[in-house]
Amino acid sequence: ILRQRFCHQRLPEKPMGIESQHKHLLELLRRTAVHGESNSVLIVGPRGSGKTMLLKCVLRDLLEVKDVNKNVLQVHLNGLLQTDDRIALKEITRQLNLENVVGDKVFGSFAENLAFLLEALKKGDRSSSRPVLFILDEFDLFAHHKNQTLLYNLLDVSQSAQAPVAVIGLTCRLDVLELLEKRVKSRFSHRQIHLLSSLSFRQYLDNVILQLSLPPDFADAKFFEEWNDSIKNVSEVLHQVSVCKPSIKPTDLLEASRVCVADSKANILHGLSVLELCLIIAMKHLSDIYEGEPFNFQMVHNEFKKFLQRKSQSIYNFDKPVVMKAFEHLQQLELIKSVDGSTGKIHKEYQLMKLMLDHNQIMEALQKYPQCPTDVKQWALSAFG
Repeated sequence: ILRQRFCHQRLPEKPMGIESQHKHLLELLRRTAVHGESNSVLIVGPRGSGKTMLLKCVLRDLLEVKDVNKNVLQVHLNGLLQTDDRIALKEITRQLNLENVVGDKVFGSFAENLAFLLEALKKGDRSSSRPVLFILDEFDLFAHHKNQTLLYNLLDVSQSAQAPVAVIGLTCRLDVLELLEKRVKSRFSHRQIHLLSSLSFRQYLDNVILQLSLPPDFADAKFFEEWNDSIKNVSEVLHQVSVCKPSIKPTDLLEASRVCVADSKANILHGLSVLELCLIIAMKHLSDIYEGEPFNFQMVHNEFKKFLQRKSQSIYNFDKPVVMKAFEHLQQLELIKSVDGSTGKIHKEYQLMKLMLDHNQIMEALQKYPQCPTDVKQWALSAFG
């Protein structure tokens, strides 16, 4: 029963603690699906806060509305999978079942291609167009696409009423709007739904107990009573329960909590060499100086050399090919990413890159890094606070 409840991710009847956000989002998407009104919205919150669950609950409730199920179309994109606009457009075409309609047609621009897809969905006049919900998971990663063409065109369509379209972005980044270009930002509705837990600790404990308790119709009444009584004495999350080990210990709960909140990128940082960590600090420093503009290897190497000359007594003065090898390793780990269109004939030392880490991830890695040289930590603190 518990495995099915947790692992199969059955949606709750009503999302607990986020009722107002559920009502707001459902009304927004209902206006698109029923009345053909275009909208855009961002769902913002830390990992595990319930963004996807909220959206799934809303979509489930929306599809129960009369005629919506047969009419509304959904396109699900993910910034981790659709890493450039060409891949994203191909996926949009596939999900809308329009591969045969597009065929071998050649389009002059992304906007033309998208307009053609939306036109193909029309059943007659504009008022009879089928509503499309574009769901963009890891929304902030789409902001790294060249010229933000996908975001610009989707938001432009949602603003200009060419077709009934809703653009729903999901992101962990509170500063996501700062990543958008001016022309993209101007076309966004600036509606944001924040999922920051409003539960009191008592409500949180009640919710945990509810999730771990067996239902009243459980076959064995004696075990049902014993289990639920034991759960009431526990105020953490379920972990490592089996037939052989039917009880929960505090250490199990602490370990489960640690695994749940682990940041995969921060974990990668813990395994880097000191040289690679220094390059990350240099990149973050450059990003701060140039307000998020891309950088290349040569700029990073120069920044690293300045650190060696001014502040470091503990770091060896590595040869340039060794530093380049470390730089390429960071790219393989996807901690840095080439900017679209910057490869090709450009020499690898001058190819433009973006750092895919935020301030907190870097600082946390420095704190937990085993035997991190003091001057490296001091450089990081002086470089970006």
